[in-house]
Amino acid sequence: MSSLRNAIPRRAHKERAQLQARKKFGLLEKRKDYVERAQAFHKKEETLRKLREKAASRNPDEFNFKMITSKVVDGVHRIKSQGNKYSQEELMIMKTQDIGYILQKLQSEKKKIDRLNGSLHAVNNQPPTKHIYYAEDREEAEEIFSRSSQKSGSSNRMDIPRNIRRKTASSYRELHERKKRVQQLEKMYSEMALQKELQKPGRKRKLRDDEMVSPTTHPVYKWRAERKR
Repeated sequence: MSSLRNAIPRRAHKERAQLQARKKFGLLEKRKDYVERAQAFHKKEETLRKLREKAASRNPDEFNFKMITSKVVDGVHRIKSQGNKYSQEELMIMKTQDIGYILQKLQSEKKKIDRLNGSLHAVNNQPPTKHIYYAEDREEAEEIFSRSSQKSGSSNRMDIPRNIRRKTASSYRELHERKKRVQQLEKMYSEMALQKELQKPGRKRKLRDDEMVSPTTHPVYKWRAERKR
């Protein structure tokens, strides 16, 4: 029955159109359009009500960081230019602490390099181990003797076990990385020491290349002599 009902032709449903006298107002608003518009209006109205309630119950003496970081210019809040909040003495103390930390790391790396050098020197200069072989007869004894004489004439590098060679190569790589790190720390330490000296009071100027006895890529400064009281 349902298939027959669907097979019967029906008249197409037409929605009620806008009146001819109201064509200038556009399409006739349907109920679903009205519901959507009403929900959006009430949502905005509720948001405004909450904001007004929040503004009315707000404490005017409540602290806000905008009170000290902004100012009103022509009715508009503008962020103040943030200057340095630390004094010159505080900056010097922080620079000294940073330099002390870098110096501590530099000394630690140098001690580790010395220990690695000592261990690798001991491994390289270690005498080859002696093995004692017991032969069953004269022929086997001659064979062992000839093999040992051939090994003594060749390099001893192949006699070292594979795991020892692997550890030695790893130690050499670690030594290379630590030396590179020491160079970076020394460069950083010299730059930080120069910045710390430049923060000290006194007239100074940067020397030109023709003024230096041995020109270098690093900047060199000269402080003017001042009379001490």
